Amino acid sequence: TISPEREERQQHRYRYRPILNQKRGKSKRRKTLTNPAFQNPPPPANSLFSPSEISPPEIHPTDSNGNSSIRRSDSMAKPDTSPVLSPTSSRSVTQTVNGSHRFVIQGYSLAKGMGVGKHIASDNFTVGGYQWAIYFYPDGKNPEDNSAYVSVFIALASEGTDVRALFELTLVDQSEKGKHKVHSHFDRSLESGPYTLKYRGSMWGYKRFFRRAMLETSDYLKNDCLKINCTVGVVVSAVDCSRLHSIQVPESDIGAHFGTLLETMEGSDVTFNVAGEKFEAHKLVLAARSPLFRSKFFDCAEDSEEIVITDLEPDVFKAILHFIYRDTLTEDVGNTASSSSSLSSISESLTAKLLAAADRYGLDRLRLMCESHLCKDISVASVARILALADTVMRSDGFEYLKENCPTLQSELLKTVAGCEEDCSSGGGKSRSVWGQLSDGGETTTNERRVRQRT
Repeated sequence: TISPEREERQQHRYRYRPILNQKRGKSKRRKTLTNPAFQNPPPPANSLFSPSEISPPEIHPTDSNGNSSIRRSDSMAKPDTSPVLSPTSSRSVTQTVNGSHRFVIQGYSLAKGMGVGKHIASDNFTVGGYQWAIYFYPDGKNPEDNSAYVSVFIALASEGTDVRALFELTLVDQSEKGKHKVHSHFDRSLESGPYTLKYRGSMWGYKRFFRRAMLETSDYLKNDCLKINCTVGVVVSAVDCSRLHSIQVPESDIGAHFGTLLETMEGSDVTFNVAGEKFEAHKLVLAARSPLFRSKFFDCAEDSEEIVITDLEPDVFKAILHFIYRDTLTEDVGNTASSSSSLSSISESLTAKLLAAADRYGLDRLRLMCESHLCKDISVASVARILALADTVMRSDGFEYLKENCPTLQSELLKTVAGCEEDCSSGGGKSRSVWGQLSDGGETTTNERRVRQRT
């Protein structure tokens, strides 16, 4: 038998046991959830993820039965797939844009005595987007030197501010020994960097470029002529962005290759005999450039291996070959054109003879180049000879039209060509006399000119 007190204690224990069991279960689960080992368990040995890549579990509140649910983050199931951008790059490139100009000073002895600080200027030339000019001072630029030195400067001839550039001045040795006098910024390091020209008219050069007494007895002066070569390198900067390909295409050098073919005469198939001097050439090259040669070699079917040229001098024919192969003039052509100042020397110059040969052989570009050189040297003393070279122009229909329909324009043209001022004596008799000479083919006698001037 159970006593009433014991039975009452057992009933009390059975009545409150579920509540106690529930409290004890919560306590055990709290201890389990707060265990650091459970919060961040170590990965398995064969896991593909490092501990830092495994997201901590997300803990949700317990349900009505006191149970909590645990699930992993979606980041472990879906890794980050955003594209990785490759780094960009750029570079600043600072370099020079180079250009050269040759300045020929003909008649040096006549330029002397023009005065200290007075100069002879070259034609303007363009380098790096700016205009430049060479200034030559025959009596020097510095008054303190008493004209003992000649001065040479390179001037900025166009608008510009803080133009940075490198310069080179070369006085050419005309003895062909190659002993040129060179002042250059190129190919050497500059402690202070390139020279800066602040504004238009700024110059770089040498007040004491060369002692004048030594210059006049040196090989730099030949036939009263000086030659000065100038090179300007304008400093420019640009940002070069990264590119997959960057290929520099060189300038055409076909003229250089054909020039080498002319020098070596490899594969030549025709020989020209000009006053006993022989020149070898290639029929295909000559026929491609000259309609006269093309007709001679293909239309007339001339098979002779040696052709005799009787109407040209050797130096003229050599200049023609040089142009046919290289498409440029020889240096002798420009020099003779500038040095031919007398009436007789113009028609006998290499340029004038080459002009006539170019017209005969159908080399139109060569003809225009020769005309350009002759026009640069035109003067009152040389105009008559130059007009005599252009007698075909005077016989053309266009010239006759000018004569008959535009007498005023004709008169102004002749005044300009002959150098006649508006206050010519005898009411313009000089221009009428010149026109009479041209109209009569230049055969007007002295007595006829006097009669016309009196009338």
